[in-house]
Amino acid sequence: MLPRSFYASLLFACAVVLAVWTAGTAQVRRAQNTAAQPAAQKLSPYVETIPGTVVKFEMVPVPGGTYTFTDPKTGKPKQVTIKPFYIGKTEVTWDEFDVFVHKLDAPNTQNLGGADAVSRPSKPYGAVDRGYGHKGYPAISMTYLSARNYCEWLSKKTGKKYRLPTEAEWEYACRAGVLPAGPIADSELLNQLAWHWGNSDDKTHKVGTKQPNAWGIHDMLGNVAEWCQPADDEVPVVRGGSFYDEPDKVHPAARKKYTPDWQMNDPQNPKSKWWLTDAPFVGFRVVCEP
Repeated sequence: MLPRSFYASLLFACAVVLAVWTAGTAQVRRAQNTAAQPAAQKLSPYVETIPGTVVKFEMVPVPGGTYTFTDPKTGKPKQVTIKPFYIGKTEVTWDEFDVFVHKLDAPNTQNLGGADAVSRPSKPYGAVDRGYGHKGYPAISMTYLSARNYCEWLSKKTGKKYRLPTEAEWEYACRAGVLPAGPIADSELLNQLAWHWGNSDDKTHKVGTKQPNAWGIHDMLGNVAEWCQPADDEVPVVRGGSFYDEPDKVHPAARKKYTPDWQMNDPQNPKSKWWLTDAPFVGFRVVCEP
């Protein structure tokens, strides 16, 4: 019979082998999971060309995360989970919006009575850009319906899912993990990021001429206030403030609801579904779901 010390040594050796094998297997599994996870989450910037045209625009990835913002219904903090998404590097420009309004993607349909898969705006009265500037400038004065239909049209054209951002997505992308939710006390920083009443000469400016935020997105603040899907599911809202607003009104939490004053001088009865005669400070940008 072998001594007890032999059996004790044998059991100890087996235990060591089992522990090493278990740890090694777990490490391999962790490595596999770690390798697979970033591949599923990683988004890269891309350039979209509107089919049938040479018009292009850039889309920037926004990482997902948990975000707390003020619920407009209750006025209390609300935590939401935001999935990764893409957002326009700049506001939608006239270069892009003109294609939609004037059917520049399909010239042969221009005289067919307006038949189209998505309803498009009526032709605007006068100089729709108000003389501020056109090529490279943000499109302005469209209604919420007009902006939303643009997203539907763009989705059909490209085969991707374009839409307006939710308020939480917009604010999350605007702050980029750096900016405060409320007014920006550093006036120099605000001037670097935004066109507002204090530096805009009372007009819009070409997109992308101010510094981008920490996630590489331009003009989230100022220039034009941007349509978003309203968090309270009621009256459409614009976010971020505009060239028309005082500096302390241009910040990530800035929020305005549509009012009839935005169409006060519209001669039509009923008022236009597509254009805002008295809101040259309104524009939008698009997001895209991966």
